[in-house]
Amino acid sequence: LRSPRFDVIGIVEERDANDAEKKIAEINTGVFLAPSSLLLERLSEVTSNNAQQEFYLTDIIKKSGKAWKAEDENEFLGANTRGELAILSKILWKKRADAFMTEGVSIIDPDSVHISPLAEIERDVTLYPNTYIEGKSIIRANTTVFPGVRISDSEIGKNCIIKDNSLIEESFVGDDSVVGPMAHLRPGVYLSGKNRIGNFVELKKAVMGIGSKANHLTYLGDVKVGSSTNIGCGTITCNYDGFNKHETLIGNNVFVGSDVQFVAPVNIGDGALIGAGSTITKDVEADALSLARSPQKNLKGKAEEYRKIKGSREKL
Repeated sequence: LRSPRFDVIGIVEERDANDAEKKIAEINTGVFLAPSSLLLERLSEVTSNNAQQEFYLTDIIKKSGKAWKAEDENEFLGANTRGELAILSKILWKKRADAFMTEGVSIIDPDSVHISPLAEIERDVTLYPNTYIEGKSIIRANTTVFPGVRISDSEIGKNCIIKDNSLIEESFVGDDSVVGPMAHLRPGVYLSGKNRIGNFVELKKAVMGIGSKANHLTYLGDVKVGSSTNIGCGTITCNYDGFNKHETLIGNNVFVGSDVQFVAPVNIGDGALIGAGSTITKDVEADALSLARSPQKNLKGKAEEYRKIKGSREKL
């Protein structure tokens, strides 16, 4: 309530307000500044003579006072329900996105991007819709983050591409790397740079040297991989024996065929070739070809025999 001179002469709770007072559009934010002596004096005079029989702090404004108007009323909105909290959160996300765009970050849909107040994003980064940049994450210049990506407490280097629906947690992605789509970098991953981590690849406590690749359907846990090494489709490190975790070491310029299992601890030397379908339980020397699979047998006529048996059973 204001006097004809526009001084504040009171604050009325909505339940206690009359129809004329309810038309006033100016509200109290609940922030007060007063000398302690005056505050104690006014508090001693507060009573519960109101519709809710409560002691209103706002009753200390009953003689005269001044009010400062907020430049942005959204800063003083309150949340009494989860719905109101969601509305306030969206205002905050949008404000943060606007600030980054002012600094040269391209955000395709500011309403759907969520950026932590602790995050650092450099110029010429592009963020697509539905991306989440959490914690103390850092994204370096010229990197593109595609839709559905969540990056948490991680650093992404320059000129990287993080493809759709990938999750990166407490990891480092070096310059010029490509991650995803649908890749999962669990805590402790270090990509040195120029790496390719592709579809449905999961890494955990994995170090990848410069230029090394794991393009699809692979699990690498507790592993150190050298530079320019290719990890074939379906490869896994068997790092857990039921009691302890063990480390796999794979050197530089190693070629690992598809569907290989490394039963840790094993050490694969530089330049080695690992044949597809092998289960490696022993160390492999540098420049060696390692094959660990049963000999192939071709039984002539067995396919036709199988089809005849199958056909007779289907008739029954």
